[in-house]
Amino acid sequence: MKWIIKSNRWKHLIGGCILGLLLTILCAIGCAGGMEFKDKQWGGQWDWLDFLATILGGLIGQGLQILIIYLIVR
Repeated sequence: MKWIIKSNRWKHLIGGCILGLLLTILCAIGCAGGMEFKDKQWGGQWDWLDFLATILGGLIGQGLQILIIYLIVR
């Protein structure tokens, strides 16, 4: 779990979680790709761990969204 506290990956995780909760996992995937593309365009490197942290957060958020909807509709 040390990879998540390195750099700003925890921000990617939380941002992905918010996107997944409020929108969908597909939005989180698109934003993850966009953020990494932006980093690469500004002279950085594509960071697969940042990309995966955002998607992981999106999965968590989407799971919470589904749980909330289930509890409301139930």
